[in-house]
Amino acid sequence: MQQYQRSKVCRANSWLVVGSSAPFVPISLGARQTCPVTRTEGTSGISEVDHGNAELLTQSVRGWFEVHARDLPWRDPGTSAWGVLISEVMSQQTPVARVAPAWQRWMAQWPTPADLAAASPADVIRAWDRLGYPRRALWLREAAIKICEDFDSAVPSRYEDLLTLPGVGDYTAAAVAAFAFGQRVVVLDTNVRRVIARSVSGVETPESASPTVAERRLAEAMLPIDGAAAAHWSVACMELGALVCTSRSPDCGECVLKSTCAWVAAGRPAAANRARPTQRFTGTDRQVRGKLMAILRAADGPVTARALGSAWPDDTQRMRCLDTLIADGLVEPLPRSRYRLPT
Repeated sequence: MQQYQRSKVCRANSWLVVGSSAPFVPISLGARQTCPVTRTEGTSGISEVDHGNAELLTQSVRGWFEVHARDLPWRDPGTSAWGVLISEVMSQQTPVARVAPAWQRWMAQWPTPADLAAASPADVIRAWDRLGYPRRALWLREAAIKICEDFDSAVPSRYEDLLTLPGVGDYTAAAVAAFAFGQRVVVLDTNVRRVIARSVSGVETPESASPTVAERRLAEAMLPIDGAAAAHWSVACMELGALVCTSRSPDCGECVLKSTCAWVAAGRPAAANRARPTQRFTGTDRQVRGKLMAILRAADGPVTARALGSAWPDDTQRMRCLDTLIADGLVEPLPRSRYRLPT
């Protein structure tokens, strides 16, 4: 089984898929600067690139990644497919800086699917702590159970099989297939979509909230043929979007693609569908749910409704949030107005 890991023959921040024939060798800076990406309109109406210029673009980003990749624990040698799956689920809607220490604790406590499958829901929710969206913790446990029952306790390598795991959607299945098993699959998260939209299509953001068929076709056309190289490109593109080609404050002056980026060449036009400002957190149901969960996680046993009352002064909002936690399977109601984490 191939594992995505650090190269022993490249720089300290170099990554490749174990089993690839050779470490990545970047193209020269001069070649990158003199070969801009050519854009042509396909029948789909979305910008496309020819294979030669697509290779130059992907090589540029991969070379940048060799130098600037963050040292994340799940990129270390020997990380299992299970470790990759956990990292991808934890990283959904949660900053990487918060994920890294949580991932290390989880891998120490539950290093295999069988270990997590044997844990109680309450223990899993407590270990999730304050990562947010705690339903993901229960999905991981349910996925571990299915892996043990249907896949001989080993994370499946096929994209189609990964999609059958609870809580695993298109992006997560593709990411695990690519980063854990070195498969040539399209990995489209918000960062990858944004980098391709700007550098190739010349727009600030993709036109739709979810990837379109045409967008997937373009992303697939840009994938290197070799599976290991395709995985390396995907994680490198993701990193560029997270660190440089960011949503709100892109650092175009420091971007490796600045001389060939179609969006920069067009004068960085603003998107017509620019996202609305993020909703403030204070006073939202998310905040109330988090406060209720914090009390329940800290308790050794059932908690009374009166004790939960200290979480939030608005009785109507607090009870509404408590009801949603019960509906999500995160809280178990008991007689005499008591509550606890699920057993």
